[in-house]
Amino acid sequence: MTTDSTPPTRSPATAIALLFLGVVSVSAAAIIIRVAAAHPLTASWSRLSLGAIVLVVIALVRRRPWPRGRDLVAAMIAGVLLAAHFGLWIASLSATTVAASVVLVCLQPVFVVVIARLVLREPAPARVVLGIVIALVGAIAIAFDHGGSGAVTLSSTGNALALGGAVAIAIYVLVLRGQQADVLASAAVITATAALAILPVAIGVHAPLTPQDGRQAFWLVVLALGPQVVGHTALNAALRRLPASVVSGSILGEPVIAAALAAVFLGERIGAQTCVGAVITLMGVFVLVRAQTTTTTTPTA
Repeated sequence: MTTDSTPPTRSPATAIALLFLGVVSVSAAAIIIRVAAAHPLTASWSRLSLGAIVLVVIALVRRRPWPRGRDLVAAMIAGVLLAAHFGLWIASLSATTVAASVVLVCLQPVFVVVIARLVLREPAPARVVLGIVIALVGAIAIAFDHGGSGAVTLSSTGNALALGGAVAIAIYVLVLRGQQADVLASAAVITATAALAILPVAIGVHAPLTPQDGRQAFWLVVLALGPQVVGHTALNAALRRLPASVVSGSILGEPVIAAALAAVFLGERIGAQTCVGAVITLMGVFVLVRAQTTTTTTPTA
């Protein structure tokens, strides 16, 4: 992330197109993972390894400066956390609904604030606390929506995995906060480290490292090139043209789009309690993001 004081260039049509592309691409990840029907660690390894190859090649071609010293250490730690995030979240998709999984993993901003407050002793303004409380109420509603008898263990396990993924990516954000390294080169190091971190785990549990057939291979490539490369790159590009509050707020549309895609393509029905919980959770995260943006925005020169 750059540190200059120049305001982001406003190009409405391009910025909105990039934002739309990024949010839709990232939202489709859960559906692609379900359709691929691969082992969670196979899907994680494929997404990270293919994404790493693309990012490393681009960084080399563009001759970007690689992170060094503390930035390199932070990038490598972040890579391990990213591997944990994908491993836990992708596993949750086979044990709970797409809607519940995506909403719960979107609690990441809540965990960022909570961890920063408890571990780093950073103050939390009243509006931030309000957002956290609202989001947690919604998350509890989702966590206890078991979809009727017989599904309690399955749903509880999936929801717990999604929350674990949210915690991992929250720590990831805190580790990378304030990093000055080149964005592209840092992303290449992080993704490559994540791929290497998840590899021994996949081998240890005997998860296949290659797709089982051509159909699965196709969807795993789509997962790596779509949500991982195109989606995140488009969001980063949009962030350079639009205020952070707009981009952060738009990402809250991910659970809604993911749930809609799951209903259309997977025939997945969402329970009333999960619907209500999702709305409450997203309201809380929105309040939290808005409060953080308002309290951290500084005038530009």
